[in-house]
Formats: sequence, structure tokens, C-alpha cells
Amino acid sequence: MTGLVRSVWGAPSAVPPPPRRVWRDWALLALVAALAVVEGVVRSELPYPVVSVLVLLVITPTVLWRRTRPLLMLVIAVAVTTPLQLLPDSILYTSLFVMVIVYALFRWGAGRDMVIGSAILLASLGFAFVPGGGLDDLIGGFALLLSVALLGVVFRYRAGSRQRRLDRIRMLEREHLARDLHDTVAHHVSAIAIRAQAGLAVAARDPRAAQDALGVIEAEAAKTLSELRSMVRVLRQDETAELAPSPGLGGIEQLAGTRPGGAAVTVTVAGDDGSIPPPVAAAVYRLAQESVTNALRHARQVTRVDVLVEADEGGVRLSVTNDGDVAASPTPGFGIVGMMERAALLGGTCQAGPAPGGGWAVIAELPRVGWEP
Repeated sequence: MTGLVRSVWGAPSAVPPPPRRVWRDWALLALVAALAVVEGVVRSELPYPVVSVLVLLVITPTVLWRRTRPLLMLVIAVAVTTPLQLLPDSILYTSLFVMVIVYALFRWGAGRDMVIGSAILLASLGFAFVPGGGLDDLIGGFALLLSVALLGVVFRYRAGSRQRRLDRIRMLEREHLARDLHDTVAHHVSAIAIRAQAGLAVAARDPRAAQDALGVIEAEAAKTLSELRSMVRVLRQDETAELAPSPGLGGIEQLAGTRPGGAAVTVTVAGDDGSIPPPVAAAVYRLAQESVTNALRHARQVTRVDVLVEADEGGVRLSVTNDGDVAASPTPGFGIVGMMERAALLGGTCQAGPAPGGGWAVIAELPRVGWEP
């Protein structure tokens, strides 16, 4: 039991962190204040209606900071309302809005805050039982607090689980992008080593051939250093290098064809002048490959998938559209999240959603300023 308490005590705040204050917070504040005033007017059995309403109006602003300072807001609410518990029938029903703060404590608070807050809530519940409350009131109050706390914990765990899955997807995309960089650099270094060996072999009898080999080595080394400088932002775990160039923009054309289900995939690549760095071209290929796979796997009644790649002096633009019927999800899938992460690592953007003319579209833009040194 002691170990459990220690682990909860040392738990960090919720991940992802709470959202910023939104208009709904102000609407909740206005609603609670209005209900408090109305209740103070219509409840004739209140001994001190003005005091009860004023006390509630004092603690109402705590809803604005309930996510960022849940424990402090709970302490303020309990400290202000506790004296009213000594007066019979002085607590407004509207004071149940404090459950919103209790939820926020267990949804976003740190472990230490949850432990301290639980102690405060139990003490407040026991204090309310002292003036003469029945056992049923005590049990009902405890059940309400426990239900709200468990609700906050459940949503906290759910959000944390999704965040961990998103982090894992992002890390995998970083590794994939770094693998493309690693394979490309390994290809250049292999070429340098081969030309160096050839130059050494013919240097004695053909100095000019050795000089040509040095020129090739210099060009390959300069190209490799340029790609390293532009792509060194990503890391990868150790893996054996493939001594072959990564797929480029030209490799996207291999995605064209008719699939077993009857869907036709058409590919158009325009403006590929060879100035796109291989790691960037490989990233565009992966984005196109993932988009086509998603279209064929998730789209219903799809008959056509169009892939358009345009490269110019501004960068690379990828468009993958299909005519299928896809049920849009309120949150992007993990495959789409991975594509967004890959594009973001290159300073670009990737968006997916319903196409204006029907179907589904994936649009990715990778500007040159995102990868050039």
C-alpha cells in the first residue's frame, strides 16, 4: 500500500497538458453565477440567502483556472464553503459545480495534487457529517466524489494512452526518414570507396585516371555532406545499411497500375529535374505510398486513385485523391499522423480530408526552405 501511495504521489501531471481557456469556461462561469442568483431568489427556506449567493459567487471564478491549478482552486472552494456547512440549509444546490473542479483535479493534476486533494475532500465530507447529516448523506456524497474522481482518471488514462501511441508513431516516422538518409549516404560512401580503390589501382600507370577518380570522390563527398547538413535533424536506431539508393520521385511511377479490386492508380510526376535531395525524394515516395495504401485499404467503392507530384524551384507538392467513400473520423488516424510528422520534419505540411468534388484527398507540400541548409 505504501508503494502504491508513493507511486501515485510521484506521478507527473497529465500528458498531454490541459488545453487553454476557451469560451466554454466563460459560459460555465456565467451559467453557474446565474443559477446561484436564481436559486437564492426562489428558495425560501434559505436562512441567509444573500450570504449563500455571495459565497458561491466568490468561488465561481475557480472554474477558469481549474485545469492549470486544480488543487489550489479546490482548496479555495472548500475553504470558502466550509463555514456555511455549520449553518443548516445554507448550501446552494448550485454548489455542485465544484464537482467540475474535482474532475479537473483527477484529470490533469499531478499525483501529489491528487493525494492532497483526496485528503481535503474526505475531510470536507466528514466535516459536513458533523452538524447532523445522516449516514445516507455521507454515503451518497462519498459515492458522488468517487464517481467523479474515477471519471477523471479514466479520461486521463485514455488521453495518455493515445498520446503514447502518437509519440510511438512519430518516433517510427523519424526512424524511417533517418533510414532513408542513412541508406542514401551509405550509397554515396560506397561509391567513394569503390572509386578510391580504382584510383589506387591505376595511379601508377595512368595518373589521369587517378585524377578523374579524385574528381568523382570530391563530388560524391560534397553531395553527401550537403545532404547530411540538411537532414541531420533526425536520428535513427542502429540498423544495417542497404547499399542502394532510396526510392526517389521516379519510383512513385511504380505505384501506377490496376489493383486486384479493380481500382486504377494513375501517377503523374512533373518537374523532377534531379535537384531534389534523395532523402526528400524518398520521403515524398513514402508519403505517396502510404496515401495510396490507405486509399485502397480504407476507401469504399473506390475505382480510381490519382497521384500527382509537382517539383519546382519552390519545393515539392504531392496530391493523392480517390473517388471512394470514406467515413471521416473526428481525429486523424495513426497513418495520417505519421505522414504529418514526416512532412513536418522536412519543414512542410500534410493534410488529409474529404475532397471538394467527393472522395478523399491527401495534400503534402515540402518547401525547399525546409530542407536546404
